[in-house]
Amino acid sequence: MSPSKQETINSPGAHLYPKDPLGERIPGIPTGRDVDWQPLVDYRRNGVSETTIHGAVAWASGGKLIHSFGGNVLCYGRSMMKPFMVKPLANALAAETSWEQKAIAVSSHNGSTEHVAAAMSLLDPSDWGLMQTPLDVPLVQFGRQVRRPRRWYHPCSGEHAAILKGFKLMGWERVGYTLPHHPFFSAYIQQLRKTLGRTWQPLRLARDGCGLPTVSNTVSELALLYADLAKQKDEDWVWEAMTRNPDLVGGFNRLDSTILKACEGKVVAKEGADGLLGLSIVHPDYPQGLGVVIKIAHGWNPQATWYVARGVLGVLGFDFRNPYALHRQKAFLVEGIVPPALEEKLRAVKTWDDWDAVPPGTSSVSSAEKTR
Repeated sequence: MSPSKQETINSPGAHLYPKDPLGERIPGIPTGRDVDWQPLVDYRRNGVSETTIHGAVAWASGGKLIHSFGGNVLCYGRSMMKPFMVKPLANALAAETSWEQKAIAVSSHNGSTEHVAAAMSLLDPSDWGLMQTPLDVPLVQFGRQVRRPRRWYHPCSGEHAAILKGFKLMGWERVGYTLPHHPFFSAYIQQLRKTLGRTWQPLRLARDGCGLPTVSNTVSELALLYADLAKQKDEDWVWEAMTRNPDLVGGFNRLDSTILKACEGKVVAKEGADGLLGLSIVHPDYPQGLGVVIKIAHGWNPQATWYVARGVLGVLGFDFRNPYALHRQKAFLVEGIVPPALEEKLRAVKTWDDWDAVPPGTSSVSSAEKTR
């Protein structure tokens, strides 16, 4: 046995590391190579495809999956699950928090001044030292970077502060609040079982980037959860908090915040790493609530996800703008992102704006406009 192999075997925690750089096969756990990913967005330059974004989309309503495209991918819900993670604490926090504090509790914020102020206001200064978010800098910044990493800048600081406040109000132990054996995690699993069934168990449990546990769900399961979020929107304050204060949920030019503002209280949107967007939609065609979840295969890609979300919301009658224009490219959607009955409506949702660049020799200005 070579010295390097012997050293690996004897290293503390070595059993937690992979043994094969090509990846190990775990029964019942599909890898990205096993998933039937489908193209969602195609970026073309003068008709020639330069980039294709693959992923999966699931639509659910009334406790049933109504459309699936790209396979029933297994993934971690991560920050997309914050509206559900806070529900076990919702009653305790209801009367003890402002609407701004409620919104920051389910946020993955940019770390702006207003975000940090809302998160800090949830806790007495004497309790700040209990918060265990990693040190971080603001997610979106302007100008020169001069800030030192702080826990409050982390996108999940509002959630952590709300959890600690909720625990204090409920008399739960706050030390070890990020560990899966804490009663909070059991309460969260019970919350998911209200939709997914009493015997549901996650196939995998992992530690999220903020330190809290995250569980694996299929994209179809996530869509079912987001459909129920719309159906049960009046049972607690989560829906109203997000739609009242959309800029606290994400921030400037963030996809979920922009959707929340554009859809005027009819849609709750939440981004999640890595490459997730959950849409919970109130729509007359879906009286039991509609949940749509988008998963980008290669991870977080707000622009590509934005185009898919524009298509999904567009066929449902919501006026949601395009992202900022591509540089000398156009984005084209794939029909399968919506159910077959809505494909014709998808053709009417333009993924470019009239002022976008056009190929040489053509003009986007009408003859009527030229005479003005």
